[in-house]
Amino acid sequence: MTLSRFRDFARYWRTPLLPGADLLTAEYHDHTFTPHWHEAYTIPVIEDGAECYRYRGAQHVAEAGSVPVINPGELHTGSRAVDEGWRYRVMYVPVDYLHTLAGEIAGRAEPLPWFDAEVIRDPDLARRLSRTHRLLEADADRRRTVLAPGATQPDLLAVEDALLDALSTLLTRHARTREAPIGSAANEPRVEIMKALLAADLTTPLRVADLAQAVGLSPFHATRLFTQATGLPPHAWRTQLRLQRALGPLRAGASVAEVAAASGFTDQSHFTRHFRRMFGVPPGRWQAS
Repeated sequence: MTLSRFRDFARYWRTPLLPGADLLTAEYHDHTFTPHWHEAYTIPVIEDGAECYRYRGAQHVAEAGSVPVINPGELHTGSRAVDEGWRYRVMYVPVDYLHTLAGEIAGRAEPLPWFDAEVIRDPDLARRLSRTHRLLEADADRRRTVLAPGATQPDLLAVEDALLDALSTLLTRHARTREAPIGSAANEPRVEIMKALLAADLTTPLRVADLAQAVGLSPFHATRLFTQATGLPPHAWRTQLRLQRALGPLRAGASVAEVAAASGFTDQSHFTRHFRRMFGVPPGRWQAS
């Protein structure tokens, strides 16, 4: 039997019930995500097919019913693992939100939650996350339409209960405390200095020599240190940061051309190409959704 393949389709949306979060409903077949990172926790649930991705130096496969969580700031890829592709729902949950929830569950200040690299295979958790995502999406759809007189109003309490239940289940069953890589302490300040220089003004041209001079290393050693620490060379890391910083102006209604220029891209097509590789849709469609 030949299985029908998924199409390349992605819909991003937001909800006031999860402030600051982006949510994604998508299916992919041909699209491949190049190495990238997100500032938020990436919490997907695979609903059909299977996705393969490289993460923390290893190749992983997430099949239907699994939850392949990606920690904020950590490099990963994404592509189909089976012929038909994959379909999933994703919550990009802000770091502060999940950190606060972890403290509320524990009843005390908690370290930043962190998750192991292995795919989470917890069918009950997957069902809770999928149900929550569907409820949030249905509520978001209702907010965009005018309800007819007498129409049933959504039970927001039930939606919020489902959200807290799903995320607290994820935290209590699978969250860990982040471990610092061995030998990283001495080099971390230098990496942070280079990151700050790259992030200070995204439109200012920089050379490797500028980074090297700021940390007192040769260009070769500065680049090697930065790449070992972040998984990306400086120019690629800066491109990822430019894409992350572009989301706010796009949400505020700035044109794609304006955002491309303000983010330091050479032109709109350059911006669009990189944006699609990271988010699976061009910036105009992302903005419209």
